[in-house]
Amino acid sequence: MSERFDGGVVSAWATCVREDNPGHMTLDGTNTWVLRSPEATAETRSVVIDPGELDEPHLRRVLEVAAPVGVVLLTHRHHDHTEGAARFADLSRAPVRAIDPTLCLAADPLVDGEVVEVDGVRLEVVATPGHTTDSVSFLLRDDAALLSGDTVLGRGTTVVAHPDGALGPYLDSLWTLRRAVDSVDGAVRLYPGHGPVLPDAGAVIDAYRAHREERLEQVRAALEAGSETADDVVRTVYADVDPVLWPAATLSVRAQLDYLRARP
Repeated sequence: MSERFDGGVVSAWATCVREDNPGHMTLDGTNTWVLRSPEATAETRSVVIDPGELDEPHLRRVLEVAAPVGVVLLTHRHHDHTEGAARFADLSRAPVRAIDPTLCLAADPLVDGEVVEVDGVRLEVVATPGHTTDSVSFLLRDDAALLSGDTVLGRGTTVVAHPDGALGPYLDSLWTLRRAVDSVDGAVRLYPGHGPVLPDAGAVIDAYRAHREERLEQVRAALEAGSETADDVVRTVYADVDPVLWPAATLSVRAQLDYLRARP
């Protein structure tokens, strides 16, 4: 089993405050990222990514690390990343930005391709729909780091849960992230929404793409062998997976079935 990730300082630019909400879907817990220029003074503002759940002790730990905060960014709408955003905005007096306008507070939605800059931290916004329709990643070029939310995890693979999740856009997003990583000289580290920091984001993305293609072939084979429903496919393709994860796998299979039906 992989070693537990507890967060902490991971570079001169980035600190992870890992929330204590472990689970089958959250792994060790939600990673809240605090980004600040290495040349920071006491007045230099930070960028906070994904405050996490409405968990007052966690939000106050984040504030201790992050204050003063210039902006809060959300990678996608799931509650384990966003539920505490409004409370953290109150605590930090910082605006909240996301792709989804309904998640924004005192600020405009994020736009694919824009650069968010706060006191020396420059983040390139990369829209990466698929895990959810509003998923977004951030390239911190100065730190050679990719903050991937739940689009790419530090351990295991991402659930593309039908109907908000869609496999076609997700596969396109993996290509988009590969191109973003390739635009940086040298290896780019992965700062995920769950799980540990990984040293080579490009290699992880390649492994994700290969895994998705393998799963699609397995689903095709299950259909040809007589499986008719998503539940049938899960029992065949995910037989080696803990049954507690089968409900999530069923949602993922529905997304795969939609993808295959659209591409005869």
